[in-house]
Amino acid sequence: MKAFLMHKDQDFDLERELPPNEQALTQDLALPILFEAMALDDQFLLEMARKAVLSSLSDPDSILYRQNILKDCLKNPSIVRDIYNLVVESIENRQKQWWATRYPSTIMFSAVEALKMFVDQLRKLRTFADQHADKFDSEGFAKFFTMLVAELDDEYFTRIEEYLRELKLPRGVLMSAELGKGNKAVNFVLHKARDEKQSWLGRIFGRQSPVYSYRISPRDEIGARVMSDLRDRGLNLVANVVAQSTDHILSFFQMLRTELAFYVGCLNLHEQLIQKGAPACFPVPAGPTERKRSFYGLYDVCLALSVTQKVVGNDMNADQNDLVIITGANQGGKSTFLRSIGQAQLMMQAGMFVPAESFSTGVCNGIFTHFRREEDATMKSGKLAEELSRMNDIADNIRQNSILLFNEAFASTYERDGSEIARQITMALVEKGIRVFFVTHLYEFAHGLFDSKMRNAIFLRAERRPDGTRTFRLIDGEPLPTSYGEDLYQRILPDVSAMPT
Repeated sequence: MKAFLMHKDQDFDLERELPPNEQALTQDLALPILFEAMALDDQFLLEMARKAVLSSLSDPDSILYRQNILKDCLKNPSIVRDIYNLVVESIENRQKQWWATRYPSTIMFSAVEALKMFVDQLRKLRTFADQHADKFDSEGFAKFFTMLVAELDDEYFTRIEEYLRELKLPRGVLMSAELGKGNKAVNFVLHKARDEKQSWLGRIFGRQSPVYSYRISPRDEIGARVMSDLRDRGLNLVANVVAQSTDHILSFFQMLRTELAFYVGCLNLHEQLIQKGAPACFPVPAGPTERKRSFYGLYDVCLALSVTQKVVGNDMNADQNDLVIITGANQGGKSTFLRSIGQAQLMMQAGMFVPAESFSTGVCNGIFTHFRREEDATMKSGKLAEELSRMNDIADNIRQNSILLFNEAFASTYERDGSEIARQITMALVEKGIRVFFVTHLYEFAHGLFDSKMRNAIFLRAERRPDGTRTFRLIDGEPLPTSYGEDLYQRILPDVSAMPT
């Protein structure tokens, strides 16, 4: 049985390898806050959130398939949570029943008890399909409920319950064996015991097979062990088959738990955003070669989850643009805006809603970040060398139609040198079809690109009012030669002239 709730034609691989830059992405985009909001202290949900968000889907159809399933979940949150809880309960019950043993009789007893429990849970799962299938509209849930109805019909439950009654061996063990070399018993076969629901006439006058019996003395411990060994050898094949059947059903529940966990995490996140009054929308994905990027009210979801006040969203129409240069006042929201771009792209390509009022963009072949790092004792070289080393790693992995987010890169050297390095790298990336967002204080770099009047570039500036107030919004604007650091100085220190001498 397959659920197909994460992909149209395959299971979600929880063991798949993540992108080589997942550590940098997680750090630079503040993703642990997002993952923790989805998990709500559940370690399994946390791991699933991390794997799903960082494992991007690569085509719009796959994104829309998962989006539609998520829309169903948002319409029916209690039903989805009930199904998930049923699945988790089934897995936990099996773990409580299981114990390591090498005896076939014990293996079979444990597997039969597990099968009985699983059948009860599968019956409940089938009930969900019967009662709630009409409340779901997505292709994914339609396939899932149709599968449950087809695979778990009344005949299935009747047949498996009959097998379970037989496997409890209510009439004892009937088996046959052959004599092998040295007259050792081989080829043990367990047989179905004779049906004793005969009439008394049938039992008296029916044909009777010759019976040769042997009774073991209650004190014969060795004989009892020999008979127990013979019984286990007869049960061995059946015990293995029953255990495999149990494992098969368990693997179905584990897979279903994995795929539903993503949607439960999305429900957790969505409920927290609603409580904060923060908007969320389903993005419109375009193909990787379509140069589309426009949004309204985009905000940093991790910042919104971390503060009590409402965060400021930004608008942008960058269709047909491959380069976005962002300048302006310190602490004006530039880095926050950059993180919101990366977060929204990852969330869209995971099939999620995004933190905006509207959002439309093309899918990308990879998201990369090059953020400023604080100098620490572990650095084996200077900051510029460290920045260039990270850039070299990115160059080894980045491909056409990827996105690269720069935050104050190459500012650890003289402005002229840093500007030239930034210009050459940026132009090479854009020429290779890579979309670049660059937050910078390098005036020579930013204004030089502005003066070149590139057709596929736009220039944003963090808005600052005349009194120094930051609105945390980005507006179209020419790069300025100042980042208004004196505003921060005045905010932190009083007017020096007003201090006593």
